[in-house]
Amino acid sequence: MTQTAAPPSEAPSSEAPPAESPVRPLPATGPTGEACLLEPLAWLERRVHRALSSRTTPTDSPGPPDDQDAVPFTALEAPAEHTTGSSSLHRLARAFGLGPVDLSVFLVALAPDLDSRFERFYACLNDDPTLPHATVALALTLSGVSPLSTTARAVVSPTGPLRSGGLLAVEDSGRPFLSRALCVPDRAADHLLGHDAFPRRLRPFLNPLPTPPPLPGPARATADRLAAILGAPDRRPVHLRHRPGHAGGEAETVAAAAAHALGRPLLRLDWDGLSALSDADALLAEAVLEARLREAALLVVLPPSTTSDHGRAPELWSRLGEAAPVLPLALAGTNPGDAASARLAPVFLECPATTAAERATLWHAELAGLPGLDPDRAAGLMASYRLAPHLIPAVVATARRQAHAMDRAPAPKDLTAAAHLHHDGALGRLARRVDPAAGWTDLVLPDPTADSLRALANRVRHRDRVLGEWGLRPGAARGHGVSALFTGPSGTGKTLAAEVVAADLGFDLHVVDLSTVMSKYIGDTEKHLEHLFAAAEGLNGILLFDEADAVFSKRTAVRDAHDRHANATTAYLLQRLEAFDGVAFLTSNLHANIDNAYLRRFDFVIPFPLPDEEGRRALWDTCLGPSAPRADGLDLTLLARRFELTGGEIRCCATTAAYHAAHDGRPIGTTDLLDAVRIEHHKLNRYVDEQKFSLPGPD
Repeated sequence: MTQTAAPPSEAPSSEAPPAESPVRPLPATGPTGEACLLEPLAWLERRVHRALSSRTTPTDSPGPPDDQDAVPFTALEAPAEHTTGSSSLHRLARAFGLGPVDLSVFLVALAPDLDSRFERFYACLNDDPTLPHATVALALTLSGVSPLSTTARAVVSPTGPLRSGGLLAVEDSGRPFLSRALCVPDRAADHLLGHDAFPRRLRPFLNPLPTPPPLPGPARATADRLAAILGAPDRRPVHLRHRPGHAGGEAETVAAAAAHALGRPLLRLDWDGLSALSDADALLAEAVLEARLREAALLVVLPPSTTSDHGRAPELWSRLGEAAPVLPLALAGTNPGDAASARLAPVFLECPATTAAERATLWHAELAGLPGLDPDRAAGLMASYRLAPHLIPAVVATARRQAHAMDRAPAPKDLTAAAHLHHDGALGRLARRVDPAAGWTDLVLPDPTADSLRALANRVRHRDRVLGEWGLRPGAARGHGVSALFTGPSGTGKTLAAEVVAADLGFDLHVVDLSTVMSKYIGDTEKHLEHLFAAAEGLNGILLFDEADAVFSKRTAVRDAHDRHANATTAYLLQRLEAFDGVAFLTSNLHANIDNAYLRRFDFVIPFPLPDEEGRRALWDTCLGPSAPRADGLDLTLLARRFELTGGEIRCCATTAAYHAAHDGRPIGTTDLLDAVRIEHHKLNRYVDEQKFSLPGPD
């Protein structure tokens, strides 16, 4: 069988579609004078009918789709109208820069995805039952282009708009070029048919950002400038830089506002999450395709350091550079990576951080009108949460749903819970959240230590005014955070003190799990710590590095790769702690274990000494509590005088004695406490002086 499709030089047919056909007359012509493109059904029907009528077709061979079968093709035109009135096919051509021949080839390749009878028809045209799809030669011939022309190769080349844009794939690379199969990815066909669900495999690292609320002055000016650059005919990628140590949420908000001004949605791409995957290159191509199909702007959120690029950065940057000329592209982060070397050469814009007053204004606008909630008080409470502005509407909506589920008016606790839900993912993976329940009365400390803790709480409470409004910490590298080091022997109350300060401030306490933070792989420890610091900056939370000697230890002489890696981690922590915008407490059993370079960066270094006799007497009384029954003649002074125990050890002894007394059904007596101290000595492998464990005789 020989193919007899109409030659490229054939004059356009004057035939019109049948009267009952939903297709309108063709208003446009192709590059060789043939009617095509603007009405895909009429064009394909004319081509198919002409090819079949000029040859002898077996009785069982499929004919062209009749008028009742026009539904799949008219689906490209009718259901996906936008306010501009252009069809989804026209929008696709505009978004991907498709010319008439490009679109013709695309439609020929797309036809079998819309009507399976085209498979048999294409097999007849190819004169090969093993080729039931459009080949390069068939698509070009039906598009009125000679397969031998320069245009033919350009249309299906890897650099052409069809293949480079991800709209067309050429398969069967082992076959001759003209007989290779063409296919349209399922995602492109689904988009044209109106099935625009977000691909599941892209969701872990690509997601749309909501439209942000009205931004304060500096952020709004930056968003306007970004929109002007991305909307210009010669647009360039833009790197939205934020100062080191800041979480970067404002960059996402600014980008979302700029995209909204351009009439586009914004997709956020997590570069760190993408580059960690084995098929990162293919997934990045799908992400770019998704952004172009949706006519969206793309925001690439960069990792804090190049150590997170997982060795595939050059290839990924190169692919992103190929998409930059045809896609509104912005980068967010402190480190631009290899953007310049990948032909991106972005324009730089400084992204301003929102102040507490600006955040209060945004919160007030969202909270106004909520029943049962004072917007002024609630806005003041939530302004200390350094959430990105675009998250504020989502937090308020979550709090409203929670209150509705409980059949009550929204309360401040709903807002704080919703804020944590939207922002503490990294904290939940790398730290244990503690709801502080201890108060100042639970602490038994020397007056200087207690006074230092109260001063620490006041510094956290007023840091926005002193460091932000009054500007008493100049320098771009310095953060607005508060850090403190608690030093002293184990059991002297360091962790309890952190809980008391958190409760006094109304903050959550996040105790860092060092086993999940420390890693033997180079760069992973820094990456985990960066996630921790960035998440803690956005919440009213305290980051507690309990027993922090392992992370903040002194640098050593470099004898091997392990020492070099440990020193690099220490150097990173020194820089990151200084730029930190949140609240961080560290505890250490030995002051001498902490690198001296950290001490200058701590706002407070508070010693926790061993308690004296008076302190131990108060600790015994506090640990037994007001509710536990006490036997007559319980002598706490004797215990305080004889045994030099820490607060943690006294708490263990009190608990052990309480269990003994409860088992016997009697109040707690001095003998129970002495027995508990004996058990504690054995547990700690201490010498037991029997004379100390005897009760004094009567005078």
